[in-house]
Amino acid sequence: MSKADLSKQPAQVAAMFDQVSTRYDRTNAVLSAGNAALWRVATTRAVAPRAGETILDVAAGTGTSSASLARNGASVVAADFSEGMIEVGRRRQADNPFVRFVQADATALPFDDDSFDAVTISFGLRNIVDPKKALAEFYRVVRPGGRVVVCEFSQPPLAPIRAGYAAYLKYGMPVLARVASSNPAAYEYLMESIQAWPDQQALAGWLRETGFERVAYRNLTAGIVALHRGFKPERAIVEEAPVAAPAAKPKAAAKPRAAPKQKPEAAAASNPKPAAASKSSAKAGSQPKTAQPKTAQPKTTAAPKPASTSAPKTTATRKPKPKPTDSASAVPSEGE
Repeated sequence: MSKADLSKQPAQVAAMFDQVSTRYDRTNAVLSAGNAALWRVATTRAVAPRAGETILDVAAGTGTSSASLARNGASVVAADFSEGMIEVGRRRQADNPFVRFVQADATALPFDDDSFDAVTISFGLRNIVDPKKALAEFYRVVRPGGRVVVCEFSQPPLAPIRAGYAAYLKYGMPVLARVASSNPAAYEYLMESIQAWPDQQALAGWLRETGFERVAYRNLTAGIVALHRGFKPERAIVEEAPVAAPAAKPKAAAKPRAAPKQKPEAAAASNPKPAAASKSSAKAGSQPKTAQPKTAQPKTTAAPKPASTSAPKTTATRKPKPKPTDSASAVPSEGE
């Protein structure tokens, strides 16, 4: 019987899952005390599949999670790098036209950019040799505005639950694995990989570093499992901004051509009478009188006053909106 180690070499991990494929779902139900079905329901509701959508289910295994995602009419691509798991899945989902199996490596997905409305992975990110590279692949193949949902074992935040869970992994799970699994040694790796996996905040940080926005997580079963979700930004909104900028430049350049300062000079050149009047007034020594019409200071000084008084009113009514933060309530709470 083969057992992978924490180096998570793809060949070792694939061989290990090949050996447990026939009894994989039953073993999960036993080791999780029936909670595996509840975690699957919560994940499906977080993905929120709709009819006509195309969803990628990574590390799909035998396709149990894929069938749940396809129940509302979505087309699901079930991807896994274990040939044994895919063979079992194809037999079980042979009559399901909405599920298609593909053997694929999560760190090098054989799909085009922006191909899926949603990407999800359940209890598989922990088994990938480079999980951050896998998240980058999820980001690449999901369309702008699409979502990614990760369901994975995590770290219970409460110390008593964390201690009890650690005791179960060390003493209880090996006993159950010997009864329910065809490869009990493989579940020693399961215990080691769970204990070495980062907590909820760390995984949320990985999603943000990848480029996902509105990242949030929700604990299931007291934090033994965590459900993370994020969205790929809408690129269309970003691309429209530089298009509008060049249109404003010609309008700004056209304004200096119609300079109002040239009009008094043209009027003075075409009307000889005011010029004669100015000469007569210069002879009479009445220059201070001619300087008075040129000063328009009352009009210019009155203009900025209403602008300065109205500015505080507009700024006072604007209140900064609080930025969204990670919280359990951001992910649907049904199915726990």
